[in-house]
Amino acid sequence: MQRRAFLSDSIGVTAAVALPHRETPITPPSSTGAVGTAHVLELREGLRSLYHLDDAYGGGDVLSLAVKHLRRVRRVINTREFPETIGRQLRLLAGETAEHCAWLHYDADDQDAATSYWGEALTTATMVREASLEILVLASLSMQASYTGRPRDGYDLARAAQERATRYGSPVLQSLIASREARALSLLRDGSAARQRLAESMRLVERADRGRPAPDWAAFHGYAELDYAQGLLYTETGHHGRAVAFLRAALDHQDRTYGRNRALYRLTLARSLVTCGEVDEAAAQATESLGHLEEVESGRVLRRLSEVVDLLKDVDAVSARQAAEELTEYVQERKAA
Repeated sequence: MQRRAFLSDSIGVTAAVALPHRETPITPPSSTGAVGTAHVLELREGLRSLYHLDDAYGGGDVLSLAVKHLRRVRRVINTREFPETIGRQLRLLAGETAEHCAWLHYDADDQDAATSYWGEALTTATMVREASLEILVLASLSMQASYTGRPRDGYDLARAAQERATRYGSPVLQSLIASREARALSLLRDGSAARQRLAESMRLVERADRGRPAPDWAAFHGYAELDYAQGLLYTETGHHGRAVAFLRAALDHQDRTYGRNRALYRLTLARSLVTCGEVDEAAAQATESLGHLEEVESGRVLRRLSEVVDLLKDVDAVSARQAAEELTEYVQERKAA
């Protein structure tokens, strides 16, 4: 997952935000006086900047900043005065920030913490009756369940999200969740149903202009995501040769601002290439991924890197050995840093 400006329509205004330098601190609102719309916008801009940084660099680099931002929002809620209309905006912002903390922990491969923050976000969504946040959390929990080996839970959570998304009326949002359903079904070894849901996901995204616009957080979903989902489906069913074409397409279609996704896509492509016997290209793709990894801090990406290294070590070829050695050296340097 690739993310996300969030629910700008929920407070009735759109705040312009410039992407800060990675080390630029997020300025807290004034600590005196009643909280108003300007304070909410300032806090929301901080969250938006975190989304942009996450897209580019992955969860590890942004996590501590996001947790501090959530504490700041909580502190404002619990120590300041504001009218009820502002209170709802602040609580919604706290839920959005908790959800982003969950995502960052998920990306860093800290699943217990991710689950805890998603629980907080879901509680907030229920409290403030915000359907878009509820859908996001359910879809995210579905993604996590599939990732952690609980595909039945992943499917049930995606179905719950889809029920709410249908009422929301956004084809792109429904497409995103259908792709999560397809992922869970493929892990359940129901290839026929998975292909059907993925085909429906494609049809829905092609009807993007016929319904309600998707929430901003779903803007990342499109053809690159669907190509990647199709490649994973073929991977799960053991058809790595077929997977390669879709994984190449996903990499070609992925916006370069999503640095973490490009690293993950390239390594997944390398994994399928080595599995189907295209060892030289697999080694080249894996080595090229180092260009992305220098700027990305993501536990999920590093796990995929380890999978590729293990596969290359098992191949008796010069290119595979050289790539495995270079990647292993990189991992060791990363751990020592």
